[in-house]
Amino acid sequence: MPKRGKRYKENMKKFDKLNLYDPKEALGIVIQTGNAKFDETVEVHVRLGVDSRHADQQVRGALVLPHGTGKTKKVLVFAKGDKAKEAEDAGADYVGAEDMIEKIQKENWFDFDVVVATPDMMGLVGRLGRILGPKGLMPNPKSGTVTFEVEKAVKEIKAGKVEYRLDKTNIIHVPIGKVSFGEEKLEENFRALLNAIIKAKPAAAKGQYLRSIVVASTMGPGVRVNPAKLVG
Repeated sequence: MPKRGKRYKENMKKFDKLNLYDPKEALGIVIQTGNAKFDETVEVHVRLGVDSRHADQQVRGALVLPHGTGKTKKVLVFAKGDKAKEAEDAGADYVGAEDMIEKIQKENWFDFDVVVATPDMMGLVGRLGRILGPKGLMPNPKSGTVTFEVEKAVKEIKAGKVEYRLDKTNIIHVPIGKVSFGEEKLEENFRALLNAIIKAKPAAAKGQYLRSIVVASTMGPGVRVNPAKLVG
């Protein structure tokens, strides 16, 4: 067990860690306990009743949160010609082709949060699979990052688009904003995310789909949400 600090222990006394709370109430506790000296990020952790080892039980997608995440992401776009100009005009931070691939390979450069690529560039971008893949940065059609609609993709990412996907333990981890957002905005982002995850339920999933839901700030304790309070 990691050693917990005094502030963390004091925050743990503010709620019942075994209780299952309504989403709004849980987020209120997260705001109350997210009292570090910086504006903490609020994350949602959802354990699903699926098996990520099976292709027909994968849960993955993306959505634009109603109030964004509170963080502006740096976007790298692999495109050429008119699509490269479209990316620049849409506000992409970096745009290129072979030059960017070489920069990543030779300089170990990762000054970006999301990678978008036009389909015709994926042959080139595929060379970076072993580098970008483990970091979760490889463009993917399911998350809308392999597309000819470059302008739309960049603007959505800048507006607060988040990707959700199962990890090896069948849990989805997604940031839904900052403590400073307040209860109302965080709850709207929370419900938008959970609705997307519920809609993405695989046909092969059996039994209870939403096994457990925990919300927490960067430095704060996890607060359990009652899955029965959510549709699905």
